Amino acid sequence: MELRHLRCFVAVAEDLHFARAAERLHIEQSPLSRAIKELEEELGVVLFARTTRSTRLTRAGTLFLDHVTRVFTALEQARDSVKAVANGFDGQLRIALSDGITPSRLPTLLARSREEDPEVEIKLFEVPLAQQVKGLQDDLYDAGFSMVEDAGDGILVEPAWDDQLMVAVPARHPVLAYRRIPLEELLRYPLALGDPAFCEGHARQVDRFLRQQPMEPLIAQRVATFDVMMALVSAGLALGLAGSAHIASSRELNIVGRPLAGKPPMLTTYLLRRDTDPTQALSRFIERLQSIDSTGGDTVVIQGDT
Repeated sequence: MELRHLRCFVAVAEDLHFARAAERLHIEQSPLSRAIKELEEELGVVLFARTTRSTRLTRAGTLFLDHVTRVFTALEQARDSVKAVANGFDGQLRIALSDGITPSRLPTLLARSREEDPEVEIKLFEVPLAQQVKGLQDDLYDAGFSMVEDAGDGILVEPAWDDQLMVAVPARHPVLAYRRIPLEELLRYPLALGDPAFCEGHARQVDRFLRQQPMEPLIAQRVATFDVMMALVSAGLALGLAGSAHIASSRELNIVGRPLAGKPPMLTTYLLRRDTDPTQALSRFIERLQSIDSTGGDTVVIQGDT
């Protein structure tokens, strides 16, 4: 089994079409088909179910794709580590970001890490939550940030920072009559909320808060990204519920962030890592994170929050 076999397999698995995969790889279709056949003979399984009309992964092919993806991730990280050493770094921290984390402390943390540990290169990976957890288990990442409270056996989950849950409001919306929006007033209008399939932890925390209320929310749309949420808000199609840092960092115009009335609900971002002794570089990173959190870190001020 050679890397060329794996590259051919991944191309076909992603396109599910031999001709398009061959075009991507800049080879003829016949050597591509031969490489897949050699790989299947090596493994003793059929990776693709092919008909005259379609190509699909078999169950064995789906399982193999998961493993091959991790192989290429490990190879890419090995290349990056070597380059980091060549560029004068003495180590590397691989940090995964998932699940709609609130970014309120992250810029400060990265800036301070660069200032206090300049010999350690920090690489960020935006990945789905399941991929982060699997990557932590397989030592593809040193740590990660998510908004889930439990990531399964072998993964430590520790609170990293809190961010106030606020309302993203279109300019000239009636609820702007309130400096702090009463919840019963908020629930009169359609809401744009995070989709649990893409930002599970964020959606879970917001939904838990809404389930505590007697009124059923009117959900206009579940969104995969906060950019889409803010686009819906800017267009006047919904109110958004998100962390203050997400609202403050929005590039959309005509959006006002307002707090909710009463005790402000908070969203928690968690640090995830393997349940093993951390490296010295990771220990310093964690200590730095705790120091930033204890001193308050960045303060995000949004209209209506005073």
